[in-house]
Amino acid sequence: MDRYLKNILIISFGFLLLFTAFGGLQSLQSSLNADEGLGVASLSIIYGALIISSVFVPSILIKTIGCKWTIVAAMCCYLTYSIGNFYASWYTLIPTSMILGFGGAPLWAAKCTYLTVSGNRYAEKAGKVAKDIVNQYFGLFFLIFQSSGVWGNLISSLIFGQTPTTGYNLSTSSYEHCGANDCPYLNITNANSTSSTQPTQSLKYTLLGIYTGSGVLAIALVAIFLDNIDLNTRQAKDDFKEESFEKQIMATIRHLKDKRQCLLIPLTMYSGFEQGFLAGDYTKSYVTCSLGIHFVGYVMICFAATNAICSLLFGKLSQYTGRIFLFSMAAITNIACIIALLLWRPHPNQLAVFFIFPALWGMADAVWQTQTNALYGVLFDKHKEAAFANYRLWESLGFVIAYGYSTFLCVSVKLYILVSVLVLAMVLYGCVEYLENKKVPSTDSQNKNNETQYTQTHM
Repeated sequence: MDRYLKNILIISFGFLLLFTAFGGLQSLQSSLNADEGLGVASLSIIYGALIISSVFVPSILIKTIGCKWTIVAAMCCYLTYSIGNFYASWYTLIPTSMILGFGGAPLWAAKCTYLTVSGNRYAEKAGKVAKDIVNQYFGLFFLIFQSSGVWGNLISSLIFGQTPTTGYNLSTSSYEHCGANDCPYLNITNANSTSSTQPTQSLKYTLLGIYTGSGVLAIALVAIFLDNIDLNTRQAKDDFKEESFEKQIMATIRHLKDKRQCLLIPLTMYSGFEQGFLAGDYTKSYVTCSLGIHFVGYVMICFAATNAICSLLFGKLSQYTGRIFLFSMAAITNIACIIALLLWRPHPNQLAVFFIFPALWGMADAVWQTQTNALYGVLFDKHKEAAFANYRLWESLGFVIAYGYSTFLCVSVKLYILVSVLVLAMVLYGCVEYLENKKVPSTDSQNKNNETQYTQTHM
């Protein structure tokens, strides 16, 4: 096997193993550690630390220890979070969440650097177009990596499915405070899950043991089998030009002078809001409250599978429909879901409905992820680095806010906030399209391949 391809596969499967653990834990936090909102508070801390980390840490760490050992060190940061969940408390989860957040940015930066440099070097060696090889490497990486959402959630559901249950109480009154009616001061969600379907301590330890083992295996795989690449050579410096963090900060701030960037802030933040709601509130207030924690994994598998399929589909469809149609479709889908979630009273005998919402949400999220990244790539073609730094900043801030207020507000209020942000985002997005159409007749160049930039926006 070609040495370059071997290294790409090692990184891909290393990330698959690592995010099988983290993705599964992330989906469970609001239900597994519901006391005093510990779970969602830890997620908020993660994304807050990630914002700071993405500015200061990656360039320093990569220059100091290289891509391979940056990946290994960052994976160790993720492992601490799995270990912290064994004895979940404010004294274990909050510090490990900060450690994970600070490790997230260098992990993804080192991965992107490694794949880009490897692709450029192989292209030069084989006499091929560098951009094509790099895109192939990223495509292979995400083909393997994206399945982590399925495996992590499947493991949690299979293990927690062994929880002894007393059966569902089918009286409507038992679930009247689930869904939009769930409020922190009622504490009904936790009471429902505790009385019937809360997993035993031994099952929690079994799950966390599997997740921790998966993380250890990921670290060992990369540390032992991944070849290091020298970033000090002249060729590597041409392949990867890393600016000092002072210049990165100034470039990111200066980019806010662009009116279009400012108009896109609500749309970018909405991506964090909507993902945070599904992972933090829908799983707890609708799924766990009505069905039990063992159904969370199955519901999130539905979301992940629909998201992956639609991301591929919409990437091709955008060539024929344009981005305005897709953005409008996603907005209408989300607004319809939000209205339905406000009106719906979840109940165990409506099992199919619990899966319809994440499927529709995944379809809309596929548009927010792929098309927003593509939009940034087209609008700010000459300042991609600063543009995508802003993207990461505002999306992460959306996550922080969504998880931050999760423990203080009723679900109905969160849904009203969600729809308000979405409406504002679409109005301002419309202004961006108006400015673009007014400036230059639009072409469909926005649909060129922006997958490389997309990979850099996800932790």
